[in-house]
Amino acid sequence: MQIQKISGGVTAPAGFLASGIHCGIRKNKAKRDLALIYSETPCTAAAVHTQNLVCGAPNTVTRRHLENHLAQAIICNSGNANTCNADGEQKAEMMAELIARRLSLKPEDVVVASTGVIGQILPIEPIENGADQLVAELSRDGSTHAAEAIITTDTVIKETACEFTLGGKTCRMGGIAKGSGMIHPNMATMLSFLTTDAAISGEMIQKALTRVIADTFNMVSVDGDTSTNDMVALLASGQAGNPVITAEGEDYETFCEALHMLCSEICRRIAKDGEGATKLLVCHVSGAKTVADAKKAAKSVICSSLLKAAMFGSDANWGRVLCALGYSGADLDVHTVAVRFVSKAGSVAVCENGAGIDFSEEIAKQVLSEDEILIDITVRGGSAEAEAYGCDLTYDYVKINGDYRT
Repeated sequence: MQIQKISGGVTAPAGFLASGIHCGIRKNKAKRDLALIYSETPCTAAAVHTQNLVCGAPNTVTRRHLENHLAQAIICNSGNANTCNADGEQKAEMMAELIARRLSLKPEDVVVASTGVIGQILPIEPIENGADQLVAELSRDGSTHAAEAIITTDTVIKETACEFTLGGKTCRMGGIAKGSGMIHPNMATMLSFLTTDAAISGEMIQKALTRVIADTFNMVSVDGDTSTNDMVALLASGQAGNPVITAEGEDYETFCEALHMLCSEICRRIAKDGEGATKLLVCHVSGAKTVADAKKAAKSVICSSLLKAAMFGSDANWGRVLCALGYSGADLDVHTVAVRFVSKAGSVAVCENGAGIDFSEEIAKQVLSEDEILIDITVRGGSAEAEAYGCDLTYDYVKINGDYRT
């Protein structure tokens, strides 16, 4: 089975339309701030949400709406998180109703999401005034506009798609996402909306999403802060015509593999676009006793502020890698650890059996001066492996967040 990348985003799968407009939540009229994704037919649906106890009102509403694993549209605004507001749930339900009325849907078949500043009342008037335009501009080419409308401090839009085969039928899967800051493993670490034309039951789509989240979105960290509004939602229209996936088996595994490929690509883009970041950091840990140990080790390295700062300065300070492994909580023997730094400029081994080895600082500097760095760690305790995604820590991160609200 081959999974191929294709162009497009959430409108790559059959039956999906999208749009993104400026409705007035943001003061900057050049920035889109309201997005809509719509399926021409009812979908099975699943979502995974933040584990932060301070949870956005849209997440609470969407949890209720997806109890039956059915949905047909997603509405999302940027510029205001609709979190910690007394009228938050009422406003989120109103967003669903505004779109449902115009698309002849039930409000509970609409996924609602918001992102932006916490603790400010969400004005519903701009959304109400823009709803007609938002629906009118739905199109097969609307994925990019929707992707633009959900970003906040992101510097690039994030959309991707892939194609695969189930039961002899060509299926497609696409996604858009936002995420640059307030990103840390504890569910999804940002907003991402995924679509597919594959046919899969409600129970199995939730099972697949939860499984893949654990190895992708839960392995991303930019700054150690878990957002209040994290959400990954997946809609499946079934328009590809494949036999409906109702149980584990070959087709289910193929579906999960395609979903993993899509989510992994999105995670890399989010990490690379971390607030103020200049480099994508990927930490791969192999030879661990268990997958849980490998994940703990990889995430600990990615989350180390000292390591992130060293990567910004292209400094091969491998001791910071060992330090992060030591407090990760992973069951490993530090005397077996080997570390390499790898990039398109080459690779340099810096540690073997838990101790430093001779290496060229000049070559190391060249390797670490690229914009994508692999921190390759072998712990030699078993056969389990894991990968985590992060970025360097720069002066600009503080600048961006020093006046984010004002």
